[in-house]
Amino acid sequence: MGLLDIFLAPMGPTLRSERVVLRLPQGRDYESWRRVREESRDFLKPWEPLRPVDELSRRSYRQHLSRYVQEAHERTSFTFFLLPPGGGEVLGGITVGNIRRGVAQCCTLGYWMGEAHAGKGLMRAAVELLKPFVFEVEGLHRIEAACLPSNARSMRLLERTGFRREGYLKKYLKIDGSWEDHHLYALLAEDWTRLPGPENRDAPASSFTSPDPVGP
Repeated sequence: MGLLDIFLAPMGPTLRSERVVLRLPQGRDYESWRRVREESRDFLKPWEPLRPVDELSRRSYRQHLSRYVQEAHERTSFTFFLLPPGGGEVLGGITVGNIRRGVAQCCTLGYWMGEAHAGKGLMRAAVELLKPFVFEVEGLHRIEAACLPSNARSMRLLERTGFRREGYLKKYLKIDGSWEDHHLYALLAEDWTRLPGPENRDAPASSFTSPDPVGP
């Protein structure tokens, strides 16, 4: 276990279900993360901001880990890797970011899934797993998510996990080099406990809901 892993371990929870485990990234995840991101490059590119040329380098990964530690310590953002129940291979990532306290009590949700693992319902399981953490542990009132109008998978995921479409954001985020419109979705704390529980097998490629989106 590396120094960053030691610092990171107490900074955030490990969330478990029968289908996925969510935990904060660790130094030992680098090779698995690099591999899934490299293999999914073309799959994820239409839904993500342009990445630096050294994005998959170990140095860049360590910089991301330092930021995740700081954000988790400050409780301003929690970035999780999706792993199978037995641990090991990184399947994707999900972030509860831009946490606003005070009168807002709000956060944004973003996610990405490796191409080989998409379409299996794993991201839906991850979103469902995050809800008690967001609403009960962190005590937030509202989760926001935004996705491209062309990302039918992501819209379907949000709607099936109880999010409601609230608006249309013009030129909201710069995705793949262009300023793109987004649909805005939200889920409120008072609504989530009444949602049906069965998972389906659809999972999105990725969804980004802030200018500093999910994923290392």
